[in-house]
Amino acid sequence: MKLSFEEEIKRRRTFGIVSHPDAGKTTLTEKLLLFGGAIQEAGAVKSNKIKKGATSDFMEIERQRGISVATSVLAFEYKNIKINILDTPGHKDFAEDTFRTLTAVDSVIVVIDVAKGVEEQTEKLVSVCRMRKIPMIVFINKMDREGKDAFDLLDEVEQKLGLRVTPLSFPIGMGYDFKGIYNIWEKNINLFSDESSKNILDTTEIEDLESEQLDQLVGEKSANTLREEIELTSGIYPEFNKEEYQNGDLQPVFFGSALNNFGVRELLDCFVDIAPMPRPKESDVREVFPTEKKFTGFVFKIHANMDPKHRDRLAFIKIVSGTFERNTPYLHTRLGKKLKFSSPNAFFAEKKEIVDISFPGDIVGLHDTGNFKIGDTLTAGEQMNYKGIPSFSPEHFRYINNADPMKSKQLAKGIDQLMDEGVAQLFTLDLNGRKVIGTVGALQYEVIQYRLEHEYGAKCSYENLNVHKACWIQAEDEKSEEFKEFKRVKSKFLAKDKRDQLVFLADSHFSLQMTQDKYKGLKFHFTSEFDN
Repeated sequence: MKLSFEEEIKRRRTFGIVSHPDAGKTTLTEKLLLFGGAIQEAGAVKSNKIKKGATSDFMEIERQRGISVATSVLAFEYKNIKINILDTPGHKDFAEDTFRTLTAVDSVIVVIDVAKGVEEQTEKLVSVCRMRKIPMIVFINKMDREGKDAFDLLDEVEQKLGLRVTPLSFPIGMGYDFKGIYNIWEKNINLFSDESSKNILDTTEIEDLESEQLDQLVGEKSANTLREEIELTSGIYPEFNKEEYQNGDLQPVFFGSALNNFGVRELLDCFVDIAPMPRPKESDVREVFPTEKKFTGFVFKIHANMDPKHRDRLAFIKIVSGTFERNTPYLHTRLGKKLKFSSPNAFFAEKKEIVDISFPGDIVGLHDTGNFKIGDTLTAGEQMNYKGIPSFSPEHFRYINNADPMKSKQLAKGIDQLMDEGVAQLFTLDLNGRKVIGTVGALQYEVIQYRLEHEYGAKCSYENLNVHKACWIQAEDEKSEEFKEFKRVKSKFLAKDKRDQLVFLADSHFSLQMTQDKYKGLKFHFTSEFDN
């Protein structure tokens, strides 16, 4: 049965999963795919002591280090709802990728480790979600391990993250005494068992917590504790209200153990009921609504070499309005030219498939030969740009040297493509043409070195460079004496970025301050996205 355009939009849910590293985000992503029937077995299954890499960790270096460094896009169907998950890197060195991904989601699931509670990276990411009023659901993970008391955790989430929470499920015990979960949303009990291969016993409907059935299920002591705790939660926490959640004013909380598949189905069932469908987005000319018939979308990520055998780059596009159709010309607003795409990809767990038509909320991967940059907008013809896709000033700087003179072409191409991907930024010194790579986190240098060697066959080495900050320089009048003097005095600190914009590489906070005070007619920008 063919659904109408409006019905297709209504059945889409696009969300990101964010957390501190090691809170179990990638495991949760897998288990959601497992419940959606998109994968047959989880990657964490230890077969013959060889740990399979998690499904969503695409790149080899991620498998080796056990961290996600690139955002993966995974889609599956559940109860006739089309779900698009964007799994983000938790590691702080890759926060830039996560911030960009948050521009493409309609809601977020925040994963918190029961033992560690709220950690630094989670605080940063949640503050971005709060600022953008993105609806959030909190999942407290690893309940089968010893950790903090449920009420202490809820307090911590409220205080540290500035959220207003309401639990929609509640744990019965924890760690060694973990018996299961009372699902407040559906009024039933799920019992936990280590032994069973699925780790899930039958769900038992419990309309009335006072019934003796509860004592029989979990024992008298646990039953009484649960009764008290549930009474307490209904006294302390607000009742769940879907509208408040969708406006970003109330955050439901679930408890579970992703590794043991426990509490994940409850989270998913509630998510498909309450999570928002695709939302409108602000552009530089107007607000755009998903139900508009004309296509618009934007690039929030570029990934080179999704398949190392083929040198392919994919630009990931979030569709904001209208339908995106194969072989239809669309306007690339920055370049002012029309492009058409013969094989747009959708992602279904590990597989990519070519799609003929995609709807608002969907993420499409377009094969790119170098036309796209992060933040580019595609439309059916309207001249507009989507706003708010950040590019940060790097905090680490190193010279990059070619370690194999026979491979200088491969090195140049590799650097060029990785920079377009937003992994790091490249600066060329005016003085001697030496190449400098600036990154937000130090771990990116390893990733770049690894990928240059394994994907482009080029070797590089690094040398330290004492730079405190990169600033993009803008002069009111490029012919002014002041600008000429600045360029002469600071010549050894000047470089060009990939777009040929002038960059000042200040060697200390003090010298940056002095330079800004001295050259009042110049503007110093700390991100590369400013209006020329």
